[in-house]
Amino acid sequence: MSEAQAKFLTGNLFGHVTTMSLTASVGLVAVFLVDLIDMIFISMLGQAELAAAVGYAGAVLFFTTSFGIGMAIAAGALVARSLGAGDEDLARARASHVLVFSVGFGAVFAAAVWLAVPFLVDLLGAEGLTADLAVHYLRIIVPSLPLLMVGMVGGAILRAHGDARRAMMATIWGGLVNAVLDPILIFGLGLDLTGAALASVAARITIGAVALLPILKHHGGLDRPTMAGLKGDLSPVVAIAGPAILTQLATPIGQAYVTRAMAGFGEGAVAGMAMVGRLTPVAFGVIFALSGAVGPIIGQNYGAGQPGRVVGAFRAGLVFTGLYVVAAALILFLLRVPIADLFNASDQARELLYLFCGPLALVFFFNGALFVANAGFNNLGHPFYSTWLNWGRHTLGTIPPVILFAAWLGAPGVLIGQAVGGVVFGVLAWVLAERLMKRQDLPPVAKDRFSTRVFSMLYHRR
Repeated sequence: MSEAQAKFLTGNLFGHVTTMSLTASVGLVAVFLVDLIDMIFISMLGQAELAAAVGYAGAVLFFTTSFGIGMAIAAGALVARSLGAGDEDLARARASHVLVFSVGFGAVFAAAVWLAVPFLVDLLGAEGLTADLAVHYLRIIVPSLPLLMVGMVGGAILRAHGDARRAMMATIWGGLVNAVLDPILIFGLGLDLTGAALASVAARITIGAVALLPILKHHGGLDRPTMAGLKGDLSPVVAIAGPAILTQLATPIGQAYVTRAMAGFGEGAVAGMAMVGRLTPVAFGVIFALSGAVGPIIGQNYGAGQPGRVVGAFRAGLVFTGLYVVAAALILFLLRVPIADLFNASDQARELLYLFCGPLALVFFFNGALFVANAGFNNLGHPFYSTWLNWGRHTLGTIPPVILFAAWLGAPGVLIGQAVGGVVFGVLAWVLAERLMKRQDLPPVAKDRFSTRVFSMLYHRR
């Protein structure tokens, strides 16, 4: 039997959001921190081509990881709903089936990306030695995507059970393995970029294994998949995972355009963007974790027929986002000089880091609002809302403002234009989520006084 079933149906919603976000983010930050350390190590080698290659490769890896995030969203939503409805047998069966689909779909997707790596790197604007290095790095890591997806889906299943601590430990162990192997392989054995790639593969294997063990030991295990069961669950999985994957793929495609736009300003600018790209999830890992953290809370209460707590979870997520972003932005601003020194950043790279550690960090609130809204859409039966908003944010909200601000301000304008689009679509997602809940005649929230009181200072309820 499960140790933790539908634990979000009672208790303080802001407390649930805080606990789930912080614990989920620890695991994410552990992985992203290792990526950041990778970049620091690569920067220490003193070759701009290596740092730029990691930047180009990061855009492609972001693309592959987004496929896994979509499957994890489906797993979390389906398992949380089943638990909220009191059907643990269904939750266990669906967890098994999503894992099978993830490995199968992930293998096919990884094979397609592996074959297309040279084309993708060229499309991003990489040339010469930098392009060759990026292709080499990616062709080592990409085949391990199915293993990473097992870890991501396993973590989502654990969070759906309310077991955020064990989900966190899977990524922490993966991060530790990567952190130990990085200096050994990069410097000790002199493998440079190859060593960094091999360490990442080892970390993915670890994450997958450690995520599965608690499911087997503490949450009733997994059912043996059957053809009839897989066929029956394919439709609900695709109904959520399809739009979720399309939603997640919008982000790396938008980032790929930003990378190509930055390539026009030289390898120094691309290296600076890569440094910002590695620093962002470390600084805002808690916000990146919000969608997966708020989703199970919304899903359980939706499955249990408690729409008032659904509204409360959404608004608690917004309050939490605002408080965290202000604190993180202040810390980044105060530490901007030592951060730039740590990367040995100079000229354009240093300018871009200072920009990120200044006003752009505050703007990340609107990305958080979009994440919280997407969690609501995915768990309330409107996943395509997330799809359209994310694609809008990373096309109309990225390409025109990046072109405009890059022409006006140069390399910094690329980041500024990207941020402006985030503001517009973050506000749009917030408004749409509020209207959706109002159309469904959801009752007012009465059980989460803290987040409701803080929210009332930010948003006037009619």
